[in-house]
Order: sequence, then structure tokens, then C-alpha cells
Amino acid sequence: MKGIFHTGITVKNLDVSTAWYRDVLGLELLVEPTDWFGESPELSQALGVEGADLRLAIFKLGDGSIELLEYRNPPSPHPAPLPANQLGAMHMAIRVDDASAKMKELKKRGVEFLSPLTVVDEGPLEGWKWVYFRDPDGILLEIVECGPPFCAN
Repeated sequence: MKGIFHTGITVKNLDVSTAWYRDVLGLELLVEPTDWFGESPELSQALGVEGADLRLAIFKLGDGSIELLEYRNPPSPHPAPLPANQLGAMHMAIRVDDASAKMKELKKRGVEFLSPLTVVDEGPLEGWKWVYFRDPDGILLEIVECGPPFCAN
């Protein structure tokens, strides 16, 4: 395997989320929100979602991308994202060069963080600086500043 190509995130409203990921996070939009794909047996089978009808937008992030998906059908059985401790719950960590500076920048753009910046002083993650926040749908995101062996500077 070569690496992560993209991370897919299902959102409530693609237009709202596209604006937020572009304007607040500052990500480069590669694919504007598409039209609805429409229900088809092939799409439903490929996704494992009966009656799937969706649209998407794609952002560049480092060597990979983020794919935002909005489903028109079927509606989500969950009104909110899974809590972090639930089976299948995920978060996306975005690597930055200076977590403190990025945190200040995002605060100016209205992002509310779940805690102050965490600095790891010892152990296998020594030197990491990280903090969690949420997108407009409550999806858990993280900014992280890290060094070797996990991140080559």
C-alpha cells in the first residue's frame, strides 16, 4: 500500500461544509460540489447503502484529499456524529508546522477548540502538540504538530 488517498466525511449540507472547509480551514477546493448522482443499483451496491443518492466535493490536503459527501437518500439514522469512544468513530488529524499559530488563526475565524493546546513532554509521542475541534456538523478534527519518527520535518 502506498498511503492514504483520501478521507471521506459525510456531512449534513454540502454547501455549508464546503464553504467552511474552504473559508475557515483554508483548504484548496479541487472539485466543486457535484450534482446529485441519483439512485442506481450500481451505486447502492458499490457503497453498501441501499437507495444511495449523494453528491460530493473534494479538497486538497497535503499529498491526499478530503472528500465531503452529502446523502439525499437514505437519510442518516444518526442525528449527530458518533462520540469519540464509539466503535467506528473516527477523527481526522491535520498536520501543521506550528500548532499554536494555527490554533490562533482558526480561533480568529470562529473555531472553538475542545481544550487548550496539549503538549506531550515524554513518551513515544514526545514533542507532539495537538488540539481537537469540530466542524459545523460536530465532526471531530484535530491539528497536530509532530516530529520524528512520525513526521519528517
